[in-house]
Amino acid sequence: MKGVLLINLGSPDSPNPKDVKKYLAEFLMDERVIDVPQWLRWFLVKGIILNTRPKKSAKAYQKIWWEEGSPLIIISERFQEKIQERAKVPVALGMRYGSMSIKKGLQELHDKGVDEVLVVPLYPHYAMSSTETVIVKTQEEQQKYFPHMELTIMPSFYNHPDYIRVLSEKIKNHIKDVDYDHILFSYHGIPERHIRKTDPTKSHCKIDGSCCNTPSEAHKFCYRHQCFETTKKVAEYLELPEGKYSDSFQSRLGGDPWLKPYTDKEFERFPEEGKKNLVVITPAFVADCLETLEEIAMEGEEEFKEAGGEHYKHVPCLNDDDAWVKVMTRWINEWSVTSDNQVTT
Repeated sequence: MKGVLLINLGSPDSPNPKDVKKYLAEFLMDERVIDVPQWLRWFLVKGIILNTRPKKSAKAYQKIWWEEGSPLIIISERFQEKIQERAKVPVALGMRYGSMSIKKGLQELHDKGVDEVLVVPLYPHYAMSSTETVIVKTQEEQQKYFPHMELTIMPSFYNHPDYIRVLSEKIKNHIKDVDYDHILFSYHGIPERHIRKTDPTKSHCKIDGSCCNTPSEAHKFCYRHQCFETTKKVAEYLELPEGKYSDSFQSRLGGDPWLKPYTDKEFERFPEEGKKNLVVITPAFVADCLETLEEIAMEGEEEFKEAGGEHYKHVPCLNDDDAWVKVMTRWINEWSVTSDNQVTT
């Protein structure tokens, strides 16, 4: 019997420092998030970060926390419930970090008699700190607890026409009455070394002005290329004029080089160039979370206006929009009726 496991990042159980610290410990000790030797990761996380960051992060979570709970969890649950109403197979939800674990999701499917699982990392773009760690963790849990299950991984959908269409239409609906000077596509940042580590050719990804535009098998795993492709295809769909949109990367951590340009630096730069009416989109996320609701919608607006900006518009993620639900449900239903377990997306 076939079934589906939707997987997103996860969330603390509450916005209090104790729960945030527990969540951050699991997240930051992931070797694919902070990819340094274990002893150094332990020192950085246990010795430094967890002694300072939980209180600050807890305040941020408190600013965006809903009465029902974590926005990311609530939105993901609504998304899963809507899909289940339309899907031909059981659909469960799991999170890479936190109490709503991947193991619990697999157990739910197992209890319903599922032995063939379509694993859906809810990340449009491939990165070792998001898609890859989800795949590896799911495979580990399957091998340890559910050895008779067969897993099929849904590929990244950053350039799929259905995804581009629903994302573009969402943007279109939110900016139709907005007199904007510029649209910023802000993607979650990753260290530059992650790009090189996921390059199967070990030579193509130079993070220069040409590698992302030169065809290569490396693009299947290149987060930077995939982000640029999403922007390019959305811009084509919406017929955005050249020069009226650009890319940036947010949420960097530590002193190593991360993908550029940095979103916060762009917020400072735009008003100086006369771009005082800004629209910001966060396509790396399919559900609103701390990084979109607090970092971009709140802190971003404050930074932009402090720099001289006047009007600021944040476009929400796809969340549980019916159009997005229909797309994901169609992908799932098409997989559920195939005999070779290949995903057509």
